[in-house]
Amino acid sequence: MSLTELNRAGHPDGGADAARPRKLPLAALLALATTVFITSLTETLPAGLLPAMSGDLGVGESAAGQTVTVYALGTVLTAIPLSAATARWRRRKLLLTTVLGFALANTVTALSPYYPLTMVARFAAGVAAGLAWALLAGYARRMAPAHLEGRAIAVAMAGIPVALSLGVPAGTFVGKVVGWQVAFLVMTGLAVVLVGWIMAAVPDHPGQTAEKGAKGAKGGSSSMRAALKAPGVPPVLLVTLVFVLAHTILYTYIATFLDGLGMSGQTDVVLLVFGGASLLSIWAVGVLINRRLRALMVAGSLLVAVAGAMLALLSGAPGLVYVAVVLWGLGWGGAPTLLQTAAGDAGGNQADAAQAMLVTLWNVAMAGGGVAGGVLLDVLGTMALPWSAVGLMVPVVIVVLVARTHGFPARRGGS
Repeated sequence: MSLTELNRAGHPDGGADAARPRKLPLAALLALATTVFITSLTETLPAGLLPAMSGDLGVGESAAGQTVTVYALGTVLTAIPLSAATARWRRRKLLLTTVLGFALANTVTALSPYYPLTMVARFAAGVAAGLAWALLAGYARRMAPAHLEGRAIAVAMAGIPVALSLGVPAGTFVGKVVGWQVAFLVMTGLAVVLVGWIMAAVPDHPGQTAEKGAKGAKGGSSSMRAALKAPGVPPVLLVTLVFVLAHTILYTYIATFLDGLGMSGQTDVVLLVFGGASLLSIWAVGVLINRRLRALMVAGSLLVAVAGAMLALLSGAPGLVYVAVVLWGLGWGGAPTLLQTAAGDAGGNQADAAQAMLVTLWNVAMAGGGVAGGVLLDVLGTMALPWSAVGLMVPVVIVVLVARTHGFPARRGGS
């Protein structure tokens, strides 16, 4: 989800340096970070609330888990076509539209007593997310001086680890104390505040010109075919699909898994520990990625596999569950940055197309994880969840190790 825009709709002018500010506009970038926070938290909040949601909606926990699946489907099915359709919209107008979309979707989710209506609202939230991810990285880049583009994107994407480390645990706590519906209504309130913040602090930029939009529409499929011919792109996309699938199967049903261990009262604390470890991982990746991309990817993959094995074999000891969750967070936290960077580097001149495919596969994996986790839960029980993560991470490690020249080189650009 911390993923580069699909089609450069956010950067149509090629980043003319003359019109750029000389320092980072932190107020505007933090508004984008808050948008990312809302996007990420809306997607993952059900993970800590599944037992309560399933009870109030009158469905099983595996069915409640499909609220994550349908969100991802909304992004998968609409991100690319809607991004193309709105390519010429002014950027602030499009950003406000996505934020208002989240406000409406979260309000309906909170107030709906009917499972089908809740699923419609979650799908709509996924549609808003697809538009947001197609916009945010390019928007952040245009706000910054050319030599600070990467830092601007990093600030904007800081909403992801904050959502994991603080948002989901806080939402889980609120859900336990006053009801899961209130957690979603708080998200609505935050979105309404964000609308005013955007109007006050975020500069506007034009969308694509008609000429560039037409060119992009005609060349989109050929660009993706060209990107797939780049030797490093297919392994990065495969790793993305399987890694995210392994993570999502376990994360979506973490509350149910902990309930099976007799730790249902500790879900918010477990998620807080996971988020804190993820933050540490993101910091380490930011420091080392230019020199150690391959090593970081191997280490992260192994950490998630080891964490899954610990949760499967040693879950009788609550202290070891927390150790496993720390390893999981350390392995997962930097993965979005590593995979996004690897895809952009491997794609070369077709980096945008490679990123578009990564975004799509990321959300396919999110949707598939919700479905697969629900099936595993119903058929084999909670212990199948960590074992599935172990099994899926084995091919991830193998592909990363094999793709040493293209895909996951030791240094950026293979240097």
